[in-house]
Amino acid sequence: MIRAVLILVLVLTMASCSKFETYDGPEVTRVYVFKQERRMYLMHGNQVLKAYDIGLGFAPTGAKQFRGDGKTPEGVYYIDRRNPNSQFHLSVGISYPNPNDLAFAQANGQNAGGDIFIHGKPDKYRNAGNDWTAGCIAVTNEEIEEIYAMIGDGTQIAIYP
Repeated sequence: MIRAVLILVLVLTMASCSKFETYDGPEVTRVYVFKQERRMYLMHGNQVLKAYDIGLGFAPTGAKQFRGDGKTPEGVYYIDRRNPNSQFHLSVGISYPNPNDLAFAQANGQNAGGDIFIHGKPDKYRNAGNDWTAGCIAVTNEEIEEIYAMIGDGTQIAIYP
């Protein structure tokens, strides 16, 4: 009997440690990112559902233009994918580069880059400063679990300077 109780406790504990949360609140209709303020807002219409402090690329001033520039994009994009097996705990993809980003980079003989995500901060980056990514938007692992559950593919994300 004691063994059965211990197994049940273990199973329940492991189930509560899942990185996949569920969300049944109002739909997130848009995401706003304000780079200078280092803040991100999940919105339902004009209502703020959640707000987060964020980290950015290692060269945060200005819009991303080329692969390796360390900048976080600026402009209007969409959530276009998610990675449950991300090396950054979980990640939600941003549709950078758009056609304008590609055209600008090509006109300058450069690669626009890509693989821009909202993601967590795994242990190997725990001592990194605020702006440590290659151009992504970073939050805590607990926060990305919440964000991953709340934001659907196709949600618009507007990233401001």
